[in-house]
Amino acid sequence: MDETRAGTPPPDFQVDASLVRSLLADQHPDLAELPIREVESGWDNQMFRLGDRLAVRLPRRTASADLLHREQTWLPRFARRLSLDVPAPVRVGAPGRGYPCRWSVVPWLDGRPVHGEGLPAGEAPRFTAFLRSLHQPAPVDAPRNPYRGVPLAQRAADIEARMRRLKSSTDLLTDALDAIWTNALEAPLAVGSTWIHGDLHPGNIIAKEGRVSGIIDWGDLAGGDAATDLASAWMLFDEKGRRVLFDACAGLDEATMARARGWAVFFGVVLLDIGLAGNPLHAAAGERTLRQLTRD
Repeated sequence: MDETRAGTPPPDFQVDASLVRSLLADQHPDLAELPIREVESGWDNQMFRLGDRLAVRLPRRTASADLLHREQTWLPRFARRLSLDVPAPVRVGAPGRGYPCRWSVVPWLDGRPVHGEGLPAGEAPRFTAFLRSLHQPAPVDAPRNPYRGVPLAQRAADIEARMRRLKSSTDLLTDALDAIWTNALEAPLAVGSTWIHGDLHPGNIIAKEGRVSGIIDWGDLAGGDAATDLASAWMLFDEKGRRVLFDACAGLDEATMARARGWAVFFGVVLLDIGLAGNPLHAAAGERTLRQLTRD
């Protein structure tokens, strides 16, 4: 997601269950008679549950169309090696009925987003295994993301503007966080490019009965710096859980850890800024992330 604006952006076009059924009838008629129910929309996409086992995922903004195409192109290529369930497309839809974008039919993942409450420390090994299964070398033709997996200096102007704005409305932006951010900007990036999810905030982590069960929203998928995803340690776990996670990620050097903390500042600031503009769930996740960093 492009976080250059605060607040969830309005849709560029309206999508309802009637349109979804028409698109299915035209392109995937064997699915067209299944029950369709709208579920929560995200920043980039609108979701409809399709029967018991499937969902339909459609961009709600023109700018999101390329992100969904990225999911369609790349996620099925390595989904099977991942240790957690992911919604790799099982059918692909084309524009039609006045709707201008490609769209996907994906598996429905049982559970609910973690949002602001995080995960218990006992889930850290399971989540770490997922990170290891994902963070494999990316091929030279892997997509690049100008917002994630890049040197943090490329994001500094936007994040520092947000930090200055937030300091006028919250006490969460402390001198300690400023120091973490500065240290991250100075940390060298000397590791190879790996596959990254790029947006592992709590709303994209699915849990069922307290156990992490799946990872959704792969539009930011790219080759880049794995420290981007390691920032999820502060978004999801308390100090005990983070210790378990980083002990299991043996071999992380000090520079990678510094960048991971910097990306945690990045996500915490963005989530809080967006949240205070009208999304309480993002605000809670951002506050939790920044407080966890301060406790460290």
